[in-house]
Amino acid sequence: MRQHRVALLVTATALAPALLLATPAFATGAAATTATATTAAAATDTPVDDMSLDDLRVAVARILGDKASGKAVVREANKALDAGTADALRAFLKTGFRLAQAEDDRVAVFRILGDKTSGKAVVREANKALDANTPEALRAFLETGFRLARAEDDRVAIARILGDKTSGKAVVREANKALDANTPEALRAFLETGFRLARAEDDRVAVARILADPKISKTLRAAAQKAINGTPEELRYFLEVGQYEAKVKR
Repeated sequence: MRQHRVALLVTATALAPALLLATPAFATGAAATTATATTAAAATDTPVDDMSLDDLRVAVARILGDKASGKAVVREANKALDAGTADALRAFLKTGFRLAQAEDDRVAVFRILGDKTSGKAVVREANKALDANTPEALRAFLETGFRLARAEDDRVAIARILGDKTSGKAVVREANKALDANTPEALRAFLETGFRLARAEDDRVAVARILADPKISKTLRAAAQKAINGTPEELRYFLEVGQYEAKVKR
């Protein structure tokens, strides 16, 4: 199967804008769609085989109205409703939904696989799910496997930050907090926002040290003063580039 994966990945990427794709939000929403299918009959306290035509229509319409439903699910649900027969609606609820959702899930997994930010663990688990190629394996990856694999990659990324000799006290403190919490959410929060803010805290201290030097030029002092009141990006730019530009202009 892997020899076809590159071509499929290109196709999945091309279709991406039109689909409900695999992000953490998608994985959570997709679980809700599964629940919609399994509880559609329960809403009327009637097994699918015993549901009336009207109840069958309502059950399929609920799935169709679920914002987490992907392109294939919407397509097959509409086909069942367009056919309008009890047999077509029952077939969708019993088997068609599961297969259509697997089609959407496969595209979602390919999207994750094609994301350049996906780490080794995510790529490994995504490939496992695609190799298994069952609706259950694809769903399991999106609902739980992706989150856990990304946490594994995030843990490695944070360890690298901790091992960087240029990391300041605030970065080390917040990185250790995330590792001590050791939840996928804490690890991700550090990488997405915590690292940036902690580094800004360290950068602000570094700029304050420059300002504390009475011997610096007026040009450097003005640039440092502007940076210390700026954004994390402005602080970083000043330390990496701006201070040296200011020294040249003295």
